[in-house]
Amino acid sequence: MAHIKRMKLLIVTQTVDSGDLILGFFHRWIEEFAEDVEQVEVICLKEGHHTLPANVRIHSLGKERGVRGRATYALHFLSLAWRLRHDYDTVFVHMNPEYVVLAGPLWRLLHKYIAVWYTHKSVNLKLRTAVFFAHTVLTASAESFRLRTGKLRVMGHGIDTDFFSPDPSVPRAATVLSAGRLSSTKRHDLVIRAAVHFQNDVRIAGDGPEMQNLRNLAESLSLSSNVRFLGPQTQKELREEYRRAGVFVHTSETGSLDKVVLEALACGLPVVTTSVALRHLPVILVSATPDAIAKAVVSVRGANAQSLVTYVREHHSLQHLIPAILGTMRTAI
Repeated sequence: MAHIKRMKLLIVTQTVDSGDLILGFFHRWIEEFAEDVEQVEVICLKEGHHTLPANVRIHSLGKERGVRGRATYALHFLSLAWRLRHDYDTVFVHMNPEYVVLAGPLWRLLHKYIAVWYTHKSVNLKLRTAVFFAHTVLTASAESFRLRTGKLRVMGHGIDTDFFSPDPSVPRAATVLSAGRLSSTKRHDLVIRAAVHFQNDVRIAGDGPEMQNLRNLAESLSLSSNVRFLGPQTQKELREEYRRAGVFVHTSETGSLDKVVLEALACGLPVVTTSVALRHLPVILVSATPDAIAKAVVSVRGANAQSLVTYVREHHSLQHLIPAILGTMRTAI
């Protein structure tokens, strides 16, 4: 990608912190971007621990220092976008369309190429405005972006398949793993109800507003000793769960291509899902009932782990995604 090396890229994201439980993965995205461009400027709301290449500079809006107030953040952000204007020619905004709403007119006047990454079912005026100013809108799957626009490019997810990978030295147990935010739309209750019909222990990774309700459900079904709530997990902790589990159960109703499914597959873990949006993946698709989920869990045999790993590496790896994103922005050079 010799022609890309001349690109000077501005990345706008929420957090730069390799230890962040939710957004820690984006540290690797920045590393991959830095490999293929000349210079990377990053504006973030909060800065934490990071070890990034020499051609990356981080500019925090100050949330980690206790700075508060939307107006303060907005003014600081616009000031940075202007002050750094000679240090970037292309803009990549990750999951925060409000920054395009704020700086889109400025970037357009400065002839900066604007790309927005967005993977969420929510469509509002803020997103519509961001799409208006953007040159390109990027998303993981057709179901991950619900606004019709000719600017949309479906890119696949960016799973770090060097990190999320099988470990042959780790023996797999018969446990059932579920992971994700503990919210009503993720339907972790189905996994718990299914556990009535099998002997396997269930491990649920994540945190959220449904935690207590799910605990109460497990207790009411006399499953307190079979269902363990792991709480929020670091990337490394979650990877080890994928490597040890016998099957991953995914019951989300959002209709999006959840990253946890691909992470599990990348670790060679068979996936049972109730989401028809994932029907094209190498997964076991079942109806959203406890009985159907339980039957699938019990019938899962040793899957061809290598085929699962290969699928993610070929279609959803970070190592393929970043060059593809940069390719869509080459007209800015």
